[in-house]
This record gives sequence, structure tokens and C-alpha cells, in this order.
Amino acid sequence: MPQIYHSDVIGSLLRPRYLTQARDKFASGELSAAEFKRIEDRAVDQAIAMQEGVGLDVITDGELRRFSFLDQIISELDGVIEREGAGVHFHNITNPGFDWHSPFTVTGKISQKRKLTVEEYAYSRARATKPVKVTLPSPLVLYSMWSPELSTPAYKDAYELFADAAAIVRAEAQALADLGCTYIQIDSPDYGTLVDPVNRELRENLGMPTERTLTEGADILNTVGDVPGVTFALHLCKGNYLSQWIGEGGYDLTAEALFNRLTNFDLYTLEYEDARSGSFEPLAKLPDDKGVILGLVSSKSTTLESPEELTARVHEAARYVGLERLGLSTQCGFSSVLIGANLTNEDVEERKLELVAEVAHQIW
Repeated sequence: MPQIYHSDVIGSLLRPRYLTQARDKFASGELSAAEFKRIEDRAVDQAIAMQEGVGLDVITDGELRRFSFLDQIISELDGVIEREGAGVHFHNITNPGFDWHSPFTVTGKISQKRKLTVEEYAYSRARATKPVKVTLPSPLVLYSMWSPELSTPAYKDAYELFADAAAIVRAEAQALADLGCTYIQIDSPDYGTLVDPVNRELRENLGMPTERTLTEGADILNTVGDVPGVTFALHLCKGNYLSQWIGEGGYDLTAEALFNRLTNFDLYTLEYEDARSGSFEPLAKLPDDKGVILGLVSSKSTTLESPEELTARVHEAARYVGLERLGLSTQCGFSSVLIGANLTNEDVEERKLELVAEVAHQIW
């Protein structure tokens, strides 16, 4: 059985306004690196104190030192140019949504300029009293940076690119393990949104057959988790930007491949906050030695879920997976990029995380 923290946190937290302002001043040269780092440290200290204060079993640094959860892949690679890549469409209940495009395109063999999460973990480990989780992006998110015209001089196809990206992510995970990190989450909107027909068609048109993504692609992703002593979780993200999402659909399409081919992954953090994520039935395919963190609390909405409803849904999921192999979290982070979810204030974020801890401690 893997180590399961029954009250978990997905990763990103809302950026305090003073941190966002400081980032702008640092970018414009008004703040020195030393001054900016002190402000970052202050924000991370507050994030750790908040998470520990509400009673979560595991904490993150809120990804507060990043512009987005993709920083390790997008902002720190050689072999790319600033050119708009493939687009995805974000949906919302009340408006038509918008299209997002990667700002970079791969044109050469990729290599990492520097490791980003080593600083994150080393700092948080020294200040936290709870275990610290670190998040890294899936190597397959580079599908949005793939160009059949511009990328092929360096890579025969996208899956060769994914393999190089996987080696980079694995090296970062190994560096974290060498510092004592025992819990790493791989954020995977690439697989999380694959269940959506529009997103499947997008990748098919880029030369990425769905069947190949679920087989060879999964095997490439599996190499990331080949780091002894670390519990690896896969977050199947359906997108969260300004409370908008990319994909809709259950886990029927991906469960068989991801639950069984990813032998180096121990946990799956799954979005289940509303009907867009389908039923719990695919959880029956989960091997006996793996666990699931149920994302039942919305990080997109200000509405506070009922503890009774959350408890009932956990027990409903336990019909397919034993109760001790389950945990609870929000369905996604609160701020996958610098601009976070449409929440009124950080008090909503804190209350949501407090709710996760309260319900989890009552159940387990």
C-alpha cells in the first residue's frame, strides 16, 4: 500500500497581491533579486502556516515561486522559440470561454536550463512540520509546443520529444529525492483532457493518435516515476484558469491504461467536483496496491460544499475502492497560473482546505 495522506492538497494557491506586485517590480528592475526573494519567502511562509493551521496532512509551497505550474517545461528549456503553439479551448458556464495557446514551439533538441523545484523543496522542508509535496508537469504537456512543420527537424515525431521531456522531469524528481522529498505529484492536463472529444481531435490532427498516447505515451510517462523512495501521484487535470475548464468527460477512456500501465505511480488525484467528471465506476479498475485522492471540493467556486454530502460521496467511491485507499482534496489547485480562480478572497481558499481536513479527519 502506498503512503496516503487522507487530507491532501493539489498544489497551487492564490498569489497574495503583494507577491504579484513584487513580481512585476522585479521584472521591471525596481526590485533586486535579493529583495524579491525575501518577499517570495514571506508568501511561502504564510502558505505553509495556513495549510498546517487548517489541519491538512500534507502541504505544498503553493507554487508561489512560479508563474505557472508549467514553468519547469515552458520557461526553462533550450530548443524552443517564442512562437504560438497549439491551442486549447477553456469553457465556462456563463460565457463562451477563450482559446489558450502555448507561447513557445519546439524547434530543436530540448534541454533544461536549470532546476526550479530544488529551491522550492529545500526552503519548504526547513519550515514545515508536515510532509511536503512537490508538483512537476507531465512530459506529455509538450503536445501544445509541437509543430509538425517546425519540430520535425529535431524530432521524428512528438513521442520522441515526450521521451526527452520525461528524462528532464525524472532528473528533477531524482534531485528532489536526493534532498529527502518522498511525495511528488505529476500534473497531467494532457491525459486529464484527453477524455474530451475536442481535445482528442486536436491531438489526432497534430499526429498523436489516441491509442498511441494511451500506450507508448503512458510508458514514457511511467519512466518519470522510476525514482526509489518516492510516492508518485498523477493529477488528471481538466484545466483551471479563472475558474474555467478545458475538458469534460469521465475516466472510462483512460482508466485501463493509466491505472495499469503506470507501474511506477502509486496514487491518482482525480477531479470529481461535478458531473463533468463522470461516475466512480472506473475506479473498479484500480489495482489493489494503488490509491485515489478524490477531488470533491471545487477550487473554482465560492460555494462551500456540505460535509455530509462530501462524506456520502467518499463512501460511494469506497464501493469501488476500499476506504483506506482513498483520500480527499480539492479537484484542482487554486491558481495554476499567476491569475487564479475567480474566488472572492483568500479566505474562501482557506475555508475550502479546512473543509477538506475536517471531513477527512472525521472519515479516517
